[in-house]
Amino acid sequence: MKNNQFARLAVDHETVNKELQRIHFIDDQVRSARTAADTYRLLLRKAFLKVRTDSEFEMKLKNYLATPEMDLRDYLVTGQPITPKVFYLVALQLFNFLADVDYEIDDPLAATKRMQLPVTSGVGIWDKDQLLDAWYLLLTTHTKDGQTFLDQLTNQGYFVPFYDLPFSEKPLFFNGKAQAVFDTTKLIRDVVYVESSVDSDHDGTRDLLKVEIVRPVDTEKGLKVPVLYTASPYNQGINDEAGEKATHNVNVPLAEKQPNDLNYEDIAWHDGGTVLPDPRPISGETKQATETFSRELSYTLNDYFLARGFAAIYSAGIGTLDSDGIQTCGDPQQTEATVDVIEWLNGKRRAFTNRTDNIAITAWWCNGSVGMTGRSYLGTLATAAATTGVEGLKTIISEAAISSWYDYYRDGGLTIAPGGFPGEDADVLAIETLSRMKSAADYQLHINDFFAGQMKQMARDMDRESGNYNTFWDARNYRKAIKNIKCDVLMIHGLNDWNVKPRQVEKLWEGLRDVPVTKKIILHQGQHIYINAFRSIDYTDMINLWISHELYGIENGAEEILPNVIVQDNVIPETWTAYQDWSEPDLPRTAYNLTPGELVMTPVSHEIMSFKDNLPEDVFERYAAHIDQWEHDILTNQKSELSENRLLFQSRPLDEDRIIDGHARVHVKVAVNRPLGMLSFQLVDYGETKRFNVSPSAIHGMDLAYRWREDRLREFTLAKFATPFKMITKGHINLQNRENPWKVNELKPEQFYDVMIELQPTFHKLVAGHRLGLVVYATDFGMTVRGNQDLRYSLDLGGCHLEVPFK
Repeated sequence: MKNNQFARLAVDHETVNKELQRIHFIDDQVRSARTAADTYRLLLRKAFLKVRTDSEFEMKLKNYLATPEMDLRDYLVTGQPITPKVFYLVALQLFNFLADVDYEIDDPLAATKRMQLPVTSGVGIWDKDQLLDAWYLLLTTHTKDGQTFLDQLTNQGYFVPFYDLPFSEKPLFFNGKAQAVFDTTKLIRDVVYVESSVDSDHDGTRDLLKVEIVRPVDTEKGLKVPVLYTASPYNQGINDEAGEKATHNVNVPLAEKQPNDLNYEDIAWHDGGTVLPDPRPISGETKQATETFSRELSYTLNDYFLARGFAAIYSAGIGTLDSDGIQTCGDPQQTEATVDVIEWLNGKRRAFTNRTDNIAITAWWCNGSVGMTGRSYLGTLATAAATTGVEGLKTIISEAAISSWYDYYRDGGLTIAPGGFPGEDADVLAIETLSRMKSAADYQLHINDFFAGQMKQMARDMDRESGNYNTFWDARNYRKAIKNIKCDVLMIHGLNDWNVKPRQVEKLWEGLRDVPVTKKIILHQGQHIYINAFRSIDYTDMINLWISHELYGIENGAEEILPNVIVQDNVIPETWTAYQDWSEPDLPRTAYNLTPGELVMTPVSHEIMSFKDNLPEDVFERYAAHIDQWEHDILTNQKSELSENRLLFQSRPLDEDRIIDGHARVHVKVAVNRPLGMLSFQLVDYGETKRFNVSPSAIHGMDLAYRWREDRLREFTLAKFATPFKMITKGHINLQNRENPWKVNELKPEQFYDVMIELQPTFHKLVAGHRLGLVVYATDFGMTVRGNQDLRYSLDLGGCHLEVPFK
């Protein structure tokens, strides 16, 4: 194990004393203790929560080694001094590390250094103050189980006596973070219906939005709490069968497009304004919700904070079960509906206890501060909401979020599938998330015909055949409004996420550079995943520090302490590094020229190299059914059935480790034998080595609070066997969209054109001895349409080069 903690606050001794008193580790007995050994014994007694008698405590002490020759009980009974070596030998055992596996009993400090566990400075015999400093640090340090020692004690019931604190003494903060002093067995679950400012189903009434609320019982006594809000169109269920039926066939030819002379203003979306139905009349007011629920479809990060003084709310939004409206796949109506819930939370919008009685209810229990959480579509709606500048939204924690829907379903004038979902498109996602379908009467009697007509219109507007950027996609481009963001932004994204690709977060990060808000980004080696239960990084602690500051206003230094950029290493397991920036626009680029089979820095070659796109029908069908085999064969150095369908260029072995930071650019001079065509590119790390497994490995379960919900502790591990290569990044372009994705250029057969493409951004370490590779091809079986057309592409190598941003 290697411990990486970014959210632990370094505090002075005065703060140590104050905060240990706050959480009752220092009491009258500890204050009266004369020696460090006596103090240590009292602290251990408080930490051994599973024993109730002194005799049981004494027996437990005998299970711990104080030195290689003496157990902890005998060591303390004989009045021996507390030294760093003794303290950290015991600490490793308290942290559940195994002797002779994780550490050597005769040198515990070597293990703490190797595992990056912090230790209190000082040598020799500790006095009482040094012992207390060390205990404080111990409580804030991560154990083998991926949580702080204090969280480990929390899960055993340490904070149960704090449940009955008066609400004026809650929440409770330690080391800048909220602690689990709220009783999760008494959480209140309410349902309300927020009246939105849209009428997306055109029924003449404003859409009502079902909101599920989970809040501490302490709010009934006067405590006002902030909200973690997850806007999830999946929350009330999805329509797998309908989505599968609507999925588009990708085995269709690439179409020739009619050239145009459009500029951006010709296709820009502008809000034309809508006339809304009148608000509902209010028949009465109440503070008591009349509807509840048994179990929400929750996010484990939110679950963690329900024990720590935050409410969690979930809303699926328009077009979902028990709400009004239809699904619109990321358009301004969906954004507005998402924001309307925030406006209710800060007192600027009405909600009702049910759908019929018009009894108004306010969020009287909320302090008006909202943070949005969630991954994928959930993080996308958080991003969309942030771009409105809505009051009350203090921060978003957007994980794997879309910042422009065009870049999710299109790329460079091509229809491109999100990784793993060939044939999905905006209309398919709208159908899948219209959970109103699950109510037969509501769907059949009220919106079936209208929604079917809207889906036909969406199919036309999204223009799957051309792949061009148009008004439909411009309306779903949140980057245009980044300048309106007023909340602080924490972004998390996988560098191997080919569902929501890394460009989505890079463009958001880039757009925020000059916006006067605090922004942070965490880049991990995963695909489309959550990372809040990773063992090697204190992700949950960072979020705790962040939202304790953002939503409770605690001055804990979160903005300064958390690095601007944190990146997980792709070579060394359990390694995370802080940086000032990512994908810096001014980072120097190394240019490689292309010669047959090679990437070189010598003068250019003027040879012509060609490859074809079509395959024998049986080979085509096999690859279409086994995309993983295609992914291997398109990159392999060995001869395969794709050898004539790609060009491969490789550098010399690197003399030293190099880091690619940002997006590479490929410049090609290309010709094709027909008036249509596309190019695809992959940047590849060639070198035999053991690489990370594709998915993190589960370690074991982990509690989120005392007798509360659980998560699965996970970590990326090295594969058992070495592999010869790994894709770093990729990119695609329609050769008729050489200037931009809305302007269509003429493409004359056999005429060479200069084309430049930015590949998806990355942060990738190439180790010494490996080669950098560039693969050029056309059809991408996992992402593009697959027409198996008789297309032949030629590159004039004299006009081709690769630019790589090495850090």
